[in-house]
Amino acid sequence: MLSALAADGLAEGADVSVKLSAVGQSLPVDGEKIALENARKICVAAAEVGAAVTLDMEDHTTTDSTLGILRQLRVDFPWVGAVLQAYLRRTEQDCRDLSGEGSRVRLCKGAYSEPEAVAFQDKSEVDKSYVRCLKILMEGKGYPMVATHDPRMIAIAERLVMDTERVPGDHEFQMLYGIRPEEQRRIAGAHQTMRVYVPYGDEWYGYFMRRLAERPANLTFFLRGLVTKS
Repeated sequence: MLSALAADGLAEGADVSVKLSAVGQSLPVDGEKIALENARKICVAAAEVGAAVTLDMEDHTTTDSTLGILRQLRVDFPWVGAVLQAYLRRTEQDCRDLSGEGSRVRLCKGAYSEPEAVAFQDKSEVDKSYVRCLKILMEGKGYPMVATHDPRMIAIAERLVMDTERVPGDHEFQMLYGIRPEEQRRIAGAHQTMRVYVPYGDEWYGYFMRRLAERPANLTFFLRGLVTKS
């Protein structure tokens, strides 16, 4: 995929999101070692064409493993990004740990079904956690990536950008392709970095539909976009 992007002159500045479970992490024997080796190959390929890599986050049982692999990759590829999920109770501390110089962190709300012991269950509590985590990242020295379609969270993020005196190029907003395209254009038109997350591969449709189903609001945004052609 990186080679195909490079051939079309589209690789420079791209960010490939990788689920470690897809490259060996969940294997019962040497899963982490295999995932690290495969992720390293992807990072090498990305570096050769001017792209970046972000390690996606899955359910809470993989969080420590994923962050461990992240630390190892960052020894040679300090630009590798991490994803943190605001609905996990641990995420505020993870944000503090990953808010250092040059650290790229995508903050999303999270959508896996998790037990109450490890994750907030109420939407309002998840939203409050998202704001607390985002404030930590914005006040840090890293590169926050605001991954949300929620109008309130976007407005709060834009206010935090002003309050922390951030400038275009030291943070970005991220949304799924096809969801709130008018808002995506508005953010880009305000000279902010607006990254559009595009599913790829043979199973892209199933993945896209699952993402829509995870949060009913996403489906509403998508259908509104189809009707208004915005």
